[in-house]
Amino acid sequence: MTLSSRSEDSGFVSRETTHRLEIYADLVRKWQKSINLVSASTLGDLWERHINDSLQITRLAGAPQRWIDMGSGAGFPGLVTGICMAGGSEGWVHLVESNNKKAAFLRQVIRDTGARASVHPVRIEDVGADVGEIDAISARALASLPELLRMAQPFAERNPMLQCWFHKGLEYGEEVRSAGDRWSFDLVEHPSVVQEGSVILQLTHIKPR
Repeated sequence: MTLSSRSEDSGFVSRETTHRLEIYADLVRKWQKSINLVSASTLGDLWERHINDSLQITRLAGAPQRWIDMGSGAGFPGLVTGICMAGGSEGWVHLVESNNKKAAFLRQVIRDTGARASVHPVRIEDVGADVGEIDAISARALASLPELLRMAQPFAERNPMLQCWFHKGLEYGEEVRSAGDRWSFDLVEHPSVVQEGSVILQLTHIKPR
């Protein structure tokens, strides 16, 4: 079954991108046997729970950009973003994943799909200036919103127009309130098309209070 038959949100991707995402999904299943990439309970619903969920970032963000994906893990959403830009000449995703086994998996997917991405096997605090100017940051199931903003803040200092895109679940409201005590930001809440009640938070103009 192709990706386009799985979700209304994935209809914008090309046939070539769908094929690359199918390669990615096959690699997740293969590597899952030796390392824990995703929750075992979600492996059977890999397209909807992980790939289509990640595709929302590409749909919302629009044109290719220079990304940092924090705590990439199995590559959701950052590697999906990089795959969507494969075959083009614009945009790049810096996948930050300190676990060496997961970093090796990410490199394998990049080789097999041609994703416009590179892997940095370090903590986000240790990402150097070699990544260049960053337009956007993504993260999924990594940390609370206040902690995500702490990690993103050095990049926001370098680029006042930086956009952050964070997947959040049903209890996101409390995280937003807690983050507002320590940070100033503009916020747009995009309802998830994959899970009712969940959102993609788009934050800009991030500054400590």
